[in-house]
Amino acid sequence: MSDRPLRVGIVGGGQLGRMLALAGHDLGIACTTLDPGIDTPASAVAPAIVGDYDDRERLAELAFGSDVVTYEFENVPVEAALFVETMRPVWPPPAALEAAQDRLTEKQLFTTVGLPVPMYSPVDSLAGLDEALERLGTPAVLKTRRLGYDGKGQAVINDPLLAEDAWRSVGEVPCLLEALVEFDRELSIVAARGADGETVCYPLVENHHAEGILRRTLAPAPELDPELQLAAEAHAHAVLAELGYVGVLAIELFQVGESLLGNEMAPRVHNSGHWTIEGAETSQFENHLRAVCGLPLGPAEAIGVSAMVNLIGEMPDRADVLALPGAHLHDYGKQPRHGRKLGHITVRAADDGTLATRSEAAVAACP
Repeated sequence: MSDRPLRVGIVGGGQLGRMLALAGHDLGIACTTLDPGIDTPASAVAPAIVGDYDDRERLAELAFGSDVVTYEFENVPVEAALFVETMRPVWPPPAALEAAQDRLTEKQLFTTVGLPVPMYSPVDSLAGLDEALERLGTPAVLKTRRLGYDGKGQAVINDPLLAEDAWRSVGEVPCLLEALVEFDRELSIVAARGADGETVCYPLVENHHAEGILRRTLAPAPELDPELQLAAEAHAHAVLAELGYVGVLAIELFQVGESLLGNEMAPRVHNSGHWTIEGAETSQFENHLRAVCGLPLGPAEAIGVSAMVNLIGEMPDRADVLALPGAHLHDYGKQPRHGRKLGHITVRAADDGTLATRSEAAVAACP
C-alpha cells in the first residue's frame, strides 16, 4: 500500500475550499483546487490550478493529479462534473448537483422522499405568474429556479398588482412562486454519508438571516425537541439514500409548530456548519474529506453550545475578537466588499446563558 497522502481535487477555491484544505492537512490529505481566480482564499493554503470550471484541459489536470474530486459550491456545471467522472470518482455525485441547481427539481426530490415543502407553482411567464398568484395568493415569494443564493434572485410579492415589477426584478427567467411560510424559525441539518452508507448527522441548528444572508447560527438549536431532531435526521437519510450520496449535505428547513418543511439543500459543506470546526467532535470539513476518501466518519456530537457569527463586508479588529472568552476567529483572506462573507467567529460555551452573553459580545465587536 502506498504511503503517499490521499489527493483530493476541489472544484472551487473559495472559503469552503480553504477550510477543506486546512482540514485535510491534519489528516495527511493533500488538496488541490481549480478556480478561475488567481488569488483565491484556498490558494493561500493549497496548490491551485487557474482555469474556468468548464475548461476541460484544466479539469483533466485536476483529475489526473487527484485520487478523488469534490466541489465546494453547487453551481459547478454538471457537464464538467460528468467529464471529470470519466477519469476519477466525483463525490457528491453529479446527480446531487443537478438536483440542487434547479429549485423545481429540488422540490420534486424533497416530495419524492417524503419531506414536505411549502406550496409552490412553476412560473415561466408574466401570465403564468398571474395565474400562480391566483392559486397561491399573497404574500408569496418569487424565486429564480437557478443561480439564486444569499437572497439573490428573489422577490416578495405582497400585492398581485406588483407582479410585473417582481417578474422584471428577477430577470424574467423561469421561476418558482412559493407561498410565504409563517415559520417559527429557520433550521438546518448537516449530515455526512460514506460510500458504504455510514451516516452521521449533526444537531439541528437555528439560523438567523438579514437581507437574505446568514448572519448567525446557534448550535444546537435552542430548546431542541429530540423528536424534531429525529425527524430531520430521517429526512436527511432519505435524501442521501435517494441520491446515492457521498460527502456532506446540508438541508435548510422551516419549523412550523412541530413540523418541518424543506426549503433548500446544498450538496457541499455549508455555512451553517462552520461552528463544527470548534464546536463538534469532528468538523463538517473533516467528515466531508473522510467520506469522499472512503475513510470512517467521525462523531458529529456537539461540544457544549456554540454560536457562529458571519463577518459581512468588513472585518472586526482581530485583537477585539481574540480578547473575547471562547471566541475563535476565521479570516478568509478576502478583500472587503459590501455584502461579502469575509470570515466568521465561532463562540463556544458550556451553557446557553453564557453563550448568549459571549455571542452578543462577538456581534458587538463587529463593525
